[in-house]
Amino acid sequence: MENNNKDSIIEIKQNLAQFTGSENWYRHSIYRNFLYTDGVQYIAEQCGAYWLIDQIFMYELTILELKEEEFKVWELILDKEGEGAKLVCTDGNENNLYSEEIIFTDFPLKSIKFYCQNNVLLLPSEY
Repeated sequence: MENNNKDSIIEIKQNLAQFTGSENWYRHSIYRNFLYTDGVQYIAEQCGAYWLIDQIFMYELTILELKEEEFKVWELILDKEGEGAKLVCTDGNENNLYSEEIIFTDFPLKSIKFYCQNNVLLLPSEY
């Protein structure tokens, strides 16, 4: 089972490299002002991470400092034990705008980074 998990992680990482633009835009079902790209949809499906998109958009909508920034970088970084994570938002110049400890996640990658610009969430390779 361990090998199977490693293989799927390798496959996800290889497939992420293919997202260099987006043919489709997805409107979030709850936060209707926000869109996301094919690459973000792929992460949500393959990594079971719709919760992460929900969380990012909730913070984008409710935290005043985030609303005021046109461009943001969101990163989920798993801790060394692999059970928890830290969700961090910066302005793209390493200035921290928001961060949160997540006690438990089963997210399969060690980290993932998104850009959010003008209410659109995308992978850095899609920028």
